[in-house]
Amino acid sequence: MTVTHVAAAVLLREDGSYLLGQRAADTFYPGFWEFPGGKVEPGEAPRDALIRELREELGIEVVQCFPWIVREHEYEHAHVRLHFFRVTKWQGELQDHVHAALSWQTIGAKSVAPMLPANGPVLKALTLPDFYAITQAARIGADAQLAALEQALKHGLRLVQIRERDMPEPQRTAFASEAVRLIQGFGARALINGDADMALELGADGIHLSARELMALTQRPEFKLVGASCHTRGELDQAIALGLDFAVVGSVNATPTHGMQEGIGWEAFNIIIADCPIPVFAIGGLQRDNMLAAWRHGAHGIAAIRSAWAVDSF
Repeated sequence: MTVTHVAAAVLLREDGSYLLGQRAADTFYPGFWEFPGGKVEPGEAPRDALIRELREELGIEVVQCFPWIVREHEYEHAHVRLHFFRVTKWQGELQDHVHAALSWQTIGAKSVAPMLPANGPVLKALTLPDFYAITQAARIGADAQLAALEQALKHGLRLVQIRERDMPEPQRTAFASEAVRLIQGFGARALINGDADMALELGADGIHLSARELMALTQRPEFKLVGASCHTRGELDQAIALGLDFAVVGSVNATPTHGMQEGIGWEAFNIIIADCPIPVFAIGGLQRDNMLAAWRHGAHGIAAIRSAWAVDSF
């Protein structure tokens, strides 16, 4: 079946809500809800198609949008390849030109149904925040890390990887236990680096795999949230094949963690994650000020170790 390319928009308001449209009665899947967008015409770039479709469907002019994920789905009538963009700024008032209804939805608490099958998996990806912090208690001390963690959580941090492979037992387990309790107490999610048994024992929200652990797997670990570190497209393809929820790719810039060796840069990062169906965090010498650059190159957001705990990053 010929693949039909579609540009799809995740319109995001400042309060974090996103827009869904209900398909009209005279279309395939009438009554189903979807992200606005439409077919990419021959010779048209997906971004240009997005801008055109939102003008035609909603009467708005896109001011700022970022490439996000690319997913494929086979319907009975078509094989579609959906190029999702996050649209963060636009001009004009929304006008419903093609849908039966429009509805702003809260991330993680969708109130309309049914969802068009191709768009369903995108909802889980939307629940990921754009900043992923990684602990460094073995370097700065458990007490200092817990204090910094609490301050970051108070300022909105919602996704944390507990990564303390160099911390001796039983200090490692004690620190991880206290960190999970603290993180979940703020309604955030805690992932344990590599240790599935510890994650289960402590009631963590999931695990984060190293590239080596990722490549040794034949099936997805049974956790609600599973991410992995990737350095090549082959590793990223393994994460995709296993159905992981996200990946971390880098290092984009030189970092002390990797002996200050030269990073891959944004262009190489962009090539590695091209057309990726799962969200990808960029890592490596990055801080919150680099978020726009990350979004422009297709990243979901930024992962960080040292800069995550700097006072001025909260």
